[in-house]
Amino acid sequence: MSENAHLGDGVAISPGATINGTCKIGSGCRIDSGATLDPGANACITLEENVHIQAGAIITGNITICRNALIQPGAVVNRDVPPHAIVNGNPAKIVGYTGENDSPIPHQRQAPEKPGISQTSVNGVTLHKLPKVLDLRGNLTVGEFERSIPFDSKRYFLVFDVPNAEVRGEHAHRTCHQFLICAHGQLSVVADDGVNREEFLLDDPSIGLHLPPLTWGIQYKYSSDAVLLVFASEYYDPEEYIRDYSEFMQLSIKDR
Repeated sequence: MSENAHLGDGVAISPGATINGTCKIGSGCRIDSGATLDPGANACITLEENVHIQAGAIITGNITICRNALIQPGAVVNRDVPPHAIVNGNPAKIVGYTGENDSPIPHQRQAPEKPGISQTSVNGVTLHKLPKVLDLRGNLTVGEFERSIPFDSKRYFLVFDVPNAEVRGEHAHRTCHQFLICAHGQLSVVADDGVNREEFLLDDPSIGLHLPPLTWGIQYKYSSDAVLLVFASEYYDPEEYIRDYSEFMQLSIKDR
């Protein structure tokens, strides 16, 4: 092990793991046999708390792997990894997110078959099935603000042409509500209230997902033709965004 490795409390490093150069390894991290951490010259690898690097994974470059991330066997990681992300492949990409007890979220919650609202385990997050009319001339789905969409919208935006390997969102809002509809194609959304975390599949324009303030939202697994429509309750204000997960956790604890 490198003399420039700094270890937090409760770190478990298996025989056969290699740690070179400057590495900061947070409390509760696990590094399995055959894993390699090698930042290179004038660089530092930072593992936040409770990161698990599985067998044969290779971590390189001046990067940070955030809390509770899971690096799967053989993954080659050379860019930052967000909190709770599961990554695999060479080069590594996000393939999922961890849920309770840092095990992978077991499934994607489906919307109800009939128009209505489903409650979720994530505080304030609801999954909506909007009315859909099927017609030979073309299909139609409709929502009404402050009725089926539970707030009055002040703006909307569209997200499209997102490469499949990329992840969007990764932030929360202080006061803004959002309502997400995949108008075309499909994508997955992870919603996190600081305690509970669920993944939702948006694959039909009659499905909507309401994310209230102080919900950490992530969108990923975009199909090549995906178009995400988002209605927001507030005008754009960069100060209203929470982009640091540690700050989000502190605010979510105060809000409980």
